[in-house]
Amino acid sequence: VHVVESGGGLVQPGGSLRLSCAASGFTVSSYDMRWYRQAPGKSREWVARITSSGGSTYYADSVKGRFTISRDNAKNTVFLQMNSLKFEDAAVYYCYAYVDRVDYWGQGTQVTVSS
Repeated sequence: VHVVESGGGLVQPGGSLRLSCAASGFTVSSYDMRWYRQAPGKSREWVARITSSGGSTYYADSVKGRFTISRDNAKNTVFLQMNSLKFEDAAVYYCYAYVDRVDYWGQGTQVTVSS
């Protein structure tokens, strides 16, 4: 089982990025998938979740209305579309899956917000 994030980069405030989480060894549609982030000097925080059944989505208050989590079952990939980015969104973003009672984290992808 692996999850690999990509899509991070440098963006100006107000800009957009789309992060991807490519999964292998399991089917993303069969498990809840989550995005977390960790800024320097801060603890890791939950950002968004998409459920296995029905694909319901949930967001941290800090990103609600700006971020969208989705998945492409054919690509076995989960996405995080981030719009209207703010300085405080800068962090390393991690994809997370809990599969068969084991936690799986990716290596993270860096998002930098700077003017």
